[in-house]
Amino acid sequence: MPTANPEYKDRLRQLAELMLAVSGESVSVMKRLAPEKALKLKRKDEWNLYLEFLKVLFNLADRLAALHIPLKDQMDFMNALEDTVAQQLQKVLEPAFGNQADQMEIVLTIGTAVAESRQTYELYKFLVTEESQSKNEMFRDFGNKIAAALGASSNTQLSSAATLCASAVVPAISAVLQGQTPPPATSAQPAAAAVSEQQDKQGTTGQEIKLVSMMSNVSGEEIETRWGLHPQFREDLTPAELQQLTKLLNRVAKIVGERYATVAFSEEWASWHKAGHA
Repeated sequence: MPTANPEYKDRLRQLAELMLAVSGESVSVMKRLAPEKALKLKRKDEWNLYLEFLKVLFNLADRLAALHIPLKDQMDFMNALEDTVAQQLQKVLEPAFGNQADQMEIVLTIGTAVAESRQTYELYKFLVTEESQSKNEMFRDFGNKIAAALGASSNTQLSSAATLCASAVVPAISAVLQGQTPPPATSAQPAAAAVSEQQDKQGTTGQEIKLVSMMSNVSGEEIETRWGLHPQFREDLTPAELQQLTKLLNRVAKIVGERYATVAFSEEWASWHKAGHA
């Protein structure tokens, strides 16, 4: 194992556990969202899906390490993380494979995943803590790769869910790198859990996703109505389509805002408005 500063030992272990947990839970969510595709997955296909999540998480960890680990330690830290992930994965596989789990094969597999991660994602130049077109493109391409691996390239919900699972773990990785108390295992996958909860509430196989949202609120005697688009949906629109949709939603917001103002300031709702409930 590459020499790393001893003070990083706990962080490396926590980060490796987090990455493996998120990858495993994310694969489960993808299978739940596409049960028909999941039934056709062979063990090798599911393993490759798991590795795809690990690849993007290695890239995110590398980008965040540049912000939280001293420059002189970053290379050793990432090399040590590679070996720590392999060691933790060995422990995860032991209950299922026992002594048949080849440690050297696992090390080579993780090493290959890291190399492919760099080749695939390092060409995207962005600061992971800020929004940018390049960042959106990387997550979009990753989501499309996951959907394609499931044999559902045109399924935008799968690609969006994969993107959500990967991007939502950024705060947890940052916390571990800063030496803060890592989140408990049950909350290590916030995006995956959110997608699962939404699916359970719908009672469907996950065919619905909120693309447009609109909200009105009152402040004193002023009414504010605003709308928003799902990031993936916005990226998929052409400039002309976005312009047309913006024009339409501005008109809808005006109608909704006027109607909201009529109701909020009516005599029937006056007491609620004064109490701050309008």
